Amino acid sequence: MHEIKYKPIGIIHSPFIEPKGTPIQSASAKDIDGTVEVFPEYAEGLKDVEGFSHIILIYHFHLSKEVPLKVKPFMDNEARGVFAIRGPGRPNSIGISIVRLVRIEENILHIQDIDIINGTPLLDIKPYVPEFDIREVTKIGWLEKNVHKLSTSKDDGRFME
Repeated sequence: MHEIKYKPIGIIHSPFIEPKGTPIQSASAKDIDGTVEVFPEYAEGLKDVEGFSHIILIYHFHLSKEVPLKVKPFMDNEARGVFAIRGPGRPNSIGISIVRLVRIEENILHIQDIDIINGTPLLDIKPYVPEFDIREVTKIGWLEKNVHKLSTSKDDGRFME
């Protein structure tokens, strides 16, 4: 298969300077402010985005290292398959976060509930639509016993370069 390359469409700005201490999911980053700077050549693509209360940011985990296919996740002490966790160390370092869109000023999106490191390259933006994105979930694997730790769990730096 051919190599796949992506070009960033913008930069994400947040109060988090390094992974260590950053919330591990946007659900535990309530009311934390940030901005998304969409590069001017992509600003036209923001038309009608202000009509959505939440958006999905797709980005490159630029500070993470590739990890083995089994790794100890943040909220557990047992090694798990990398595709059964949501940590940043992955074969392709792609992240997603659902954030609240507060307002747009030209090519700057003001957002809340951000769990992303300052300076992270933005790959794409999609509108969050509950009718498209919410599913009835019947099981959440190993997280069933650990999801209660989300509000107090922070990145400890284990996936950094």
